[in-house]
Amino acid sequence: MAKLYHVPLSPFCRKVRLSLAEKKIECELTEERYWEEDPDFLRRNPAGKVPVLKIDGRTMAESGPICEYLEEKYPEPGLMPNTAESRYEVRRLVMWFDDKFHHEVTSKLVYERVNKKVMGQGFPDSKNVKAGAKAIKYHLDYMAWLLDHRRWLAGDKMTLADFAAAAHLSALDYISDVDWNRSDVVKDWYAKIKSRPAFRGILSDQVSGFPPPAHYADLDF
Repeated sequence: MAKLYHVPLSPFCRKVRLSLAEKKIECELTEERYWEEDPDFLRRNPAGKVPVLKIDGRTMAESGPICEYLEEKYPEPGLMPNTAESRYEVRRLVMWFDDKFHHEVTSKLVYERVNKKVMGQGFPDSKNVKAGAKAIKYHLDYMAWLLDHRRWLAGDKMTLADFAAAAHLSALDYISDVDWNRSDVVKDWYAKIKSRPAFRGILSDQVSGFPPPAHYADLDF
């Protein structure tokens, strides 16, 4: 069985979890307090980051390469399209959410509101929280524009781009930082993702000291 060292609200870990679950790969989850720099964990990943996946006799780090490996080794069901142009668009959007969205939104909301307390690093920085709350509006509008032109974020089929976006938004939704009334098309997209069997583990997450809102696990939210 595969083993994933993770943090529940990490969008990078969630992206890997969604890929594993969609491909029906059984995986044991081990919560890792990576900030404590445990020597055993640093031997698994000297970069000191999650996720770290043990699978097929290998130990792998970095969510992007992990998901690409899973796609190549376990191609069904596929999360990448067939053409080079379409795969480019998926990768572009994965980077959009894991880089730009993460820097402008997730790191300023989830990390400030939750991670700082869990890690014992003090109180949220109000400037960062305000900046994240402002930036997410722009990103939701961009998603709405994409979904006005496509069935899914990168095209006609669900791809890793949708899982990358859903990984970030689900972590933000856990702390009620997504205004689902801003866009019906984005809300409908998330409802489709949220209702997939692969999402069940995500919706059952519990972070000590941070109970999720009532709508978090509600498929008809």
